[in-house]
Amino acid sequence: MVIYNWITNNLIEVFGAVTGIIYVFLEIRQTIWLWPVGIITSAVYIWVFFTSKFYADMSLQGYYLVISILGWYWWAKGTGHGAQSSENMKEGETGRRGELEKTELQVTRLKLKTGAVLSVVFVMLFTLMWLVLTRMTDSPVPVRDSFITSLSIVATWMLARKIYEHWYLWIVVNFVSAILFLTRGLFPTFILYIVYGIMSFAGLVAWKKTIPHPPGP
Repeated sequence: MVIYNWITNNLIEVFGAVTGIIYVFLEIRQTIWLWPVGIITSAVYIWVFFTSKFYADMSLQGYYLVISILGWYWWAKGTGHGAQSSENMKEGETGRRGELEKTELQVTRLKLKTGAVLSVVFVMLFTLMWLVLTRMTDSPVPVRDSFITSLSIVATWMLARKIYEHWYLWIVVNFVSAILFLTRGLFPTFILYIVYGIMSFAGLVAWKKTIPHPPGP
């Protein structure tokens, strides 16, 4: 009865936790439907984090809404056209031309230049958020909240571009977040981020198998 009453009083957070787990499962599977599920999850957690005074995390959910739309577009658009020219296609195959030419967005490795830029972006975001939370809000955990939010922004952009190394960032974010939410009494969210952390390792393995290898000589 106690558990039932607790779930009833925390339905919004429980629902967000469930959709969040579905989101990561779809992410591991590289299924484009992760983006609409992500939009729903973000909308729920805007409210959860607002009521818990995690203002940076609340703002992060707004960013997730925007990047989910972009990620949806990038994943649907793919990489453009393949190398096969229309001159090599036989008559009667025009109905399959778009299918043959269009290629989905491929998993790639992080380039050194991109990594350097993202590192600078992370430091700038962390510093800015820490200053704002310290001076302009009553956030009880400005440093950890800023760290999680800044690293999550970078990781989500990498996910939208299908950069493999984003999973390493999620591993850090998820376990740091789990500890933080546990101390704040957000138990469904704590469980969610523990599951996130475990699933992040599964994502590392699954995505590595799909990284395209250059053709041999």
